[in-house]
Amino acid sequence: MPTYDYQCAGCGHRFENFQAMSSKPLRKCPECGRPKLKRLIGPGGGLLFKGSGFYITDYRSDSYKSAASSDSTSAPSTAKKSDDPTPSKAGESPPAPPPPPPPQAKPNKPRKK
Repeated sequence: MPTYDYQCAGCGHRFENFQAMSSKPLRKCPECGRPKLKRLIGPGGGLLFKGSGFYITDYRSDSYKSAASSDSTSAPSTAKKSDDPTPSKAGESPPAPPPPPPPQAKPNKPRKK
């Protein structure tokens, strides 16, 4: 159920009211009692996705994305090439071997008639 903003045209009183979308707009001002309330168009509530199908990283801000991309592009490349399969730093593992080639297709045997 949404929260609606109201303002009285008679006394200027502003307030919010939590009511169903199917409810009729309020008419009587709670301050002065006159039937001069107007429902205001508000910014609405923020949209919040919850559940296992949504991730916080799906909706990163533009400033975060630009900072992350500048960090990744400004990092100097200090990797040196060597035929030595041992790791150069503690905790690093050697690169994974390339995947094996796909199996060859076998020719079909001729059918007997």
